[in-house]
Amino acid sequence: MECARLVEGEGEGEGEGGEERQGVGEAVKEEKEEDKERNTESKERVRKESKFCYHTFGAGMDQFHLPMRHQENEAARGSTENESPREDLRSNFGNLEARASIKRLEFKHTRKNRRSLLYIDDTPDSLLDEDAPTFSPQSVGRLVGGSLLLARPGLGGPAPGGGGTGVVGVVGGKEDKEEGELAVPRDGKSRRRYRSRSLSQSSTDSYSTYSSYTGSSSEEDEISPREKSQRNSKGSTDFCVKNISQSAFGRREIEIAEQEMPGIVALRKRAADDKPLKGAKIVGCTHINAQTAVLIETLVELGASVRWAACNIFSTQNEVAAALAEAGQPVFAWRGESEEDFWWCIDRCINTENWQPNMILDDGGDTTHLMLKKYPAMFKMIKGICEESVTGVHRLYQLSKAGKLTVPAMNVNDSVTKTMFDNLYSCRESIIDSLKRATDVMFGGKQVVVCGYGEVGKGCCQALKGLGCTVYVTEIDPVCALQACMDGFRVMKLSEVIRQVDILVTATGNKNVVTRDHMDKMKNGTIVCNMGHSNTEIDVNSLRTPDLTWEKVRSQVDHVLWPDGKRIILLAEGRLVNLSCSSVPSFVVSITSCTQALALIELFNAPAGRYKSDVYLLPKKMDEYVASLHLPTFDAHLTELSDEQAKYMGLNKAGPFKPNYYRY
Repeated sequence: MECARLVEGEGEGEGEGGEERQGVGEAVKEEKEEDKERNTESKERVRKESKFCYHTFGAGMDQFHLPMRHQENEAARGSTENESPREDLRSNFGNLEARASIKRLEFKHTRKNRRSLLYIDDTPDSLLDEDAPTFSPQSVGRLVGGSLLLARPGLGGPAPGGGGTGVVGVVGGKEDKEEGELAVPRDGKSRRRYRSRSLSQSSTDSYSTYSSYTGSSSEEDEISPREKSQRNSKGSTDFCVKNISQSAFGRREIEIAEQEMPGIVALRKRAADDKPLKGAKIVGCTHINAQTAVLIETLVELGASVRWAACNIFSTQNEVAAALAEAGQPVFAWRGESEEDFWWCIDRCINTENWQPNMILDDGGDTTHLMLKKYPAMFKMIKGICEESVTGVHRLYQLSKAGKLTVPAMNVNDSVTKTMFDNLYSCRESIIDSLKRATDVMFGGKQVVVCGYGEVGKGCCQALKGLGCTVYVTEIDPVCALQACMDGFRVMKLSEVIRQVDILVTATGNKNVVTRDHMDKMKNGTIVCNMGHSNTEIDVNSLRTPDLTWEKVRSQVDHVLWPDGKRIILLAEGRLVNLSCSSVPSFVVSITSCTQALALIELFNAPAGRYKSDVYLLPKKMDEYVASLHLPTFDAHLTELSDEQAKYMGLNKAGPFKPNYYRY
């Protein structure tokens, strides 16, 4: 206005024309400087208040960098002082929508790999209202199936493009209610929980909501599978799983596991034509995961009829159980069973119409125990038992000593292939994986005590030491204690180190190794877990008292709080942590599965009188055969003995190469 007034008065005085022109120039110069200062302040404010995360979209989106767009909008709006920021934002909503459309087109080529892309609208809240709150999780735009949902809390009334209060717009007019979407109905009330995450296409198609190791919402389902009426595609109802619709995902899990299980797959191909288990009716009670499913389908391929339950209430992969049920196998298991459910599932496997089991494949001895107690007549019809855990083997030896074992049993746990590979090499990897998944703990510098230095304890100690932990060992056996000392570990009593350790791992198979008194002395934040099969090693029941508070943090992770504020982190409620909180390598399970399958074949086809009612170790020849099935994976080539060498050593050229008393 001042500039216009001076220009209008330019011809009023001839003598003063030069001075007036000089005044006009100074005014214009001052006006430009003021505009420049205002633009600089505006750009700085936008830069500081912008919430856009550049790396979310990658360097390929430089031309669409939203802070730059806001700077352009600031310049386009000009320096009009009387215009309301709210009105200005509404007037420029078309530009915002256009930019969103450009973003949608830009990301179109990535939708095969990324189901959804989260992005944050960086419009500063200060542009809406000087007193508006800072950016909140509700101020989110999400690209879902070609539609962009924009939400901003400061904008009242319906926005262009539809939607209720608080929704700025829906580009493209499409609403896709996928999980994780911020779904705001037309009445403005959100009916779906918002989860700030993006899901890959494969994980969404694979029912990632039901992932077995992440504590999904499926575990919170209030309806018990026992109360559901489910049928597979063949119309069968002889199963009880969490959700039969997860079978497609489970089938893919099984196929992936098969690729890492060369031994059991090779055994299946070699023996498929002979059907060595034809007529065998096997009741199984093991962990139900993708690797066990390969074993189950191998037994079926070899001619057996099976019924299966889970040996651990937290280790079942729901999607794998669904895949087995869909394939027609009677499976009774789901993740998060109660104790009553656990025994009900085993009972359903044993007691059914027109099916009499004649073989048992057990992991922990629960099926053997239930059948012996509840169905003694049926137990006498069993031809053989195959047991793979320390706990179960102890039970078998106790039954044998008491004269109650009336059938032959094979001790798979103490076979070379099971002890060395499943217990040592598998636990060496799975202990780290399970602790990381459950707690995200940093291992370097931590003080850890491992109770028990058997094969499982050895594997755990090696892994933890390798990551920088200071490891202590507790032992009752002087031989194992000496091994621990020679391997560089301090052998202590638990009471001597309990106050200073950060992580406690049990691997003994015993009872009440860690008591309430021990846990009372632990420092704040101590992680407590069990790597043994039995859930009796940690006295969890002593923690269920009125003076202690339990907080469920995530699936299989509980914080137990003491009155003084101290807390310990208990994993899987004291049950087997590596199968409850993570998984085990498929290759190692292939070795164990081959051992179990061969033990079943041996017991089922053995002539009468070969095996008495006692507990037997797997013949050394079978251990060597199992190992030979896995050597081609490593392109390993065995050296053959000459006739002279074999005669000198007193061996058969085809094996076995070690006597039964040999310790590897």
